[in-house]
Amino acid sequence: MDRGTIGLLPRAPCLEDESHLGYYESLRNFAIRELFPAAATKIEAAVAEAGLPDGGRTAPLPKLLEVTSPLPVVGAWKRLMRSQQLRTWQKVRTTLLADEAQHERALQDAEREVPGRLHYDPSFETPEYACLDIHLQPGGYVGDRTVAGHVFHYGTQVFYQGDNDQDELHEDVASRVAEPADGRVQKILDVGCSIGQATTALKTRFPQAQVWGLDVALPLLRYAHLRAVNLGIDVHFKQGLAEDTGFEDGEFDSVLAYILFHEVPEHLFAQIVAEAFRVLRPGGTFTIVDAPNGRAFPAPNRVWLDFDANHNCEPYSPAFVATDLTALLESQGFRITHSGPTPTFLWCTQCEKPVAA
Repeated sequence: MDRGTIGLLPRAPCLEDESHLGYYESLRNFAIRELFPAAATKIEAAVAEAGLPDGGRTAPLPKLLEVTSPLPVVGAWKRLMRSQQLRTWQKVRTTLLADEAQHERALQDAEREVPGRLHYDPSFETPEYACLDIHLQPGGYVGDRTVAGHVFHYGTQVFYQGDNDQDELHEDVASRVAEPADGRVQKILDVGCSIGQATTALKTRFPQAQVWGLDVALPLLRYAHLRAVNLGIDVHFKQGLAEDTGFEDGEFDSVLAYILFHEVPEHLFAQIVAEAFRVLRPGGTFTIVDAPNGRAFPAPNRVWLDFDANHNCEPYSPAFVATDLTALLESQGFRITHSGPTPTFLWCTQCEKPVAA
């Protein structure tokens, strides 16, 4: 049954599912906004008592965990974070799978209604690195062919703690995409677009441009296409690899990578940057919004990062956080034009492909 929307998010299939999601959103808010600050205070005190150098910023990670893991509040925070993440997906996914045929019909109807906007090759082979249960979503982004995108949308409503029901965070990301110096924006690529929230926000910001979203996960792209059709926003979605997009040299004026790099293996970082450089025209811009990187983090943040990597299926994030993104971009020919924090915990880096390149 169509229960309307909460902002741009279709309401959960039934009131019980909506209550379920609301409950776990409140638990996540408590864990992040109240419990973790308390844990951070205890971590800092334990680090000081143990005499770890530089407030624990540079201490070997095993030693930092040896000092902090026995703290009851740290264990309680970890257990609550993992449990709410696991349970967030469970109930609504079960309900969606029970009506899988109905959701499949809606996806197919959208493809028939607006053809030529969803591009994929049935023989495409998803690389192994993308087949993990990222963020503990069962089957990850590729496992449930029909409902993975729906599940992802509901789950990230909780992940964003109720602050993105109108895609406002994605609109903020789209607003950070650097325009080329000459002001020409005719074609934009949103690489690692998932369900296309930043893709549609880019089209809203640049209505004259042709906007493409690229992702490895076809289930997310099918939902992204359905969602864009329902919103009446004309964008293209393509299944492909960030490191090998299949687009032509110099095809785009701007490229966006929003929370992509920390979701891929380290050996792909340079390949993805080189691919962005290749598909951009001279003077085109590349904007990356992702986790802060290349700096020593306070002890509480290091504990969180280790938890995310080992207990929230974020195995690639520590390598990205340790990477000097500025140096990587410059090594591939980009010129940095801006690097700084966003209002969230993320970091925004803007760069351009020199006109002489």
